[in-house]
Amino acid sequence: MTNAAGSKATTTETLAGLSEGEVLARIFPRLPAAAAALLGPGDDAAVIAAPDGRYVVTTDMMIHGPDFRLAWSTPHDLGWKAAATNLSDVAAMGARPTALVVAIAAPPHTPITVLEGIADGLRNCCEALAPGCGVVGGDLSASDVLTIAVTAFGDLEGRAPVLRSGARPGDVVALAGGLGQAGAGLELLFRRAVDAQGNPNAELAAALRETHPDVLAAQFTPVPPLEAGPAAARAGATAMLDVSDGLALDGGRLARASGVAIDFDSAALGDRIELALGGGEDHGLLATFPPDVTLPEGFRALGVVTAAPATGAGAGAGSVAGAILVDGVPHTQNGWDPYRGWDGAAG
Repeated sequence: MTNAAGSKATTTETLAGLSEGEVLARIFPRLPAAAAALLGPGDDAAVIAAPDGRYVVTTDMMIHGPDFRLAWSTPHDLGWKAAATNLSDVAAMGARPTALVVAIAAPPHTPITVLEGIADGLRNCCEALAPGCGVVGGDLSASDVLTIAVTAFGDLEGRAPVLRSGARPGDVVALAGGLGQAGAGLELLFRRAVDAQGNPNAELAAALRETHPDVLAAQFTPVPPLEAGPAAARAGATAMLDVSDGLALDGGRLARASGVAIDFDSAALGDRIELALGGGEDHGLLATFPPDVTLPEGFRALGVVTAAPATGAGAGAGSVAGAILVDGVPHTQNGWDPYRGWDGAAG
């Protein structure tokens, strides 16, 4: 039997041979506790403190096929990434992550070690990136496809949430976090970690981890700059969002919500501009700031907010809110879209 890491499993125990209670008994001790939990796992629902009187909540799914390939990702990778992608969305509102709820559906033949590895990844990500944030509950079920669904909660700590809709012409567009590395890692995997038929290959992926650790770590175990979210809010950010689907696509979402356009400076995008704009999954924080604000630590300027360009003249004239430009030239908003980007393969 081969496990999700591509190596021989050390046990024959599968989910089909264990009850739900037995599975929970195996994974609960591996999960992190939440400092904000007034009542944790064990009842029908958890109780989480909300000192601010409000809380931020977000959810995200990872599904075998469109979101990950089991031949490439270890269970620990999956747990880490499932946590990181949700923690980043909380930070993008200017909040501090406090708790996670995790639901997992898996095929009955899945080794219990896979769920244990996912739990370890969830714990290690929370401990490393959001100390005090933990798992307060969730659900288990059977499915033909491994699916991990995480709901994350966050504390605004008395601050107003930073929305996508506040950017104004003249604001500085800035980014905290990486740009293009996760996309470079995925590109490398599809180019050099597949067999002759194009199927993902675990041994080739393991070899690439040794020779290209940085870009593959950015893809498998992203490290979003969570502290930068509250810092941006304190500094007066006018708009912000998590860059998960690509700088151009997500930047367009922010610009559209704000009724403006964004003009990126090509010199700030690095050597591989198309990868920087369309790669996705870096989970950096894209924010806009008034021009007289000193950018918080970790942010670097990428461009400026401009008025939405006009579509024509006369009675039919209008403007194109959400336009993305590079050095003043309109650019296609390419990026990850699960309804367009997935080829239907799993692996």
